[in-house]
Amino acid sequence: GVLMTVEVYVKPEIELSEYKELKASKKKVEATEEEINDRINALVERNARLVSVEDRAAQDGDITVIDFEGFVDGVAFDGGKGENYELTIGSGQFIPGFEEQIVGKNAGEDFDVVVTFPEEYHADDLAGKEATFKCHLHEIKAKELPVIDDEFAKDVSEFETLEALKADIRAKALEQAEKQLQSAFENAAVEKAAENTTVDMPKALVESELDTQMERFAYQLQMSGYSMEQYAQMMGGDVSTMRNAFRPAAEKQAKVDVTLAK
Repeated sequence: GVLMTVEVYVKPEIELSEYKELKASKKKVEATEEEINDRINALVERNARLVSVEDRAAQDGDITVIDFEGFVDGVAFDGGKGENYELTIGSGQFIPGFEEQIVGKNAGEDFDVVVTFPEEYHADDLAGKEATFKCHLHEIKAKELPVIDDEFAKDVSEFETLEALKADIRAKALEQAEKQLQSAFENAAVEKAAENTTVDMPKALVESELDTQMERFAYQLQMSGYSMEQYAQMMGGDVSTMRNAFRPAAEKQAKVDVTLAK
């Protein structure tokens, strides 16, 4: 026969205190000129075009098209080679010191970039080593931004004037701010009610909420190009340390959930 041990949790006993007369603060909705201009500038950036630059050297913010090959002690290493690679100077995409050495170089030029890999570099055989990259600069490209006027408004929207476009952006910003404020207000009200709830919270409920929060955070990290383990190391701990750091928030959310369910 087979002996199975099954662990289940039972629904907790929940005791609500008064929750109908609680007060939570709610701010006034506004959309500042700075916010409107930020949104206009984002439209400008999205509608910028790249133009090839031939009358000057590369500078910060340019997109450079380069060939490169890296050598340590005169020997090429794996992953250190690229052709027709588009690198934006100042993006921090390459190791510290690399992009700055392209500044001042002209299209068609061959040059060496000498850098030292960081001590904590992910490839152990390169960490802390000095490397020389032999580079060729094919092309320099720069962003050409459109002028912000009525013609720009016509090009990027259904509006005929810049003022009409700004009015629409303001209305949408106010609507979005109102939704965010309403959501924050509702969360504040529910949290206040949950503070007064008496419940012996099953561990499994907290662990389940903890799993959800950790998965959500891992996804956000993945979007930024990091794993949970890498982030934990940068913070000076490990994944279990991070899990413990998330625990108070998970306990709070679990309590909110059972309060709402009741």
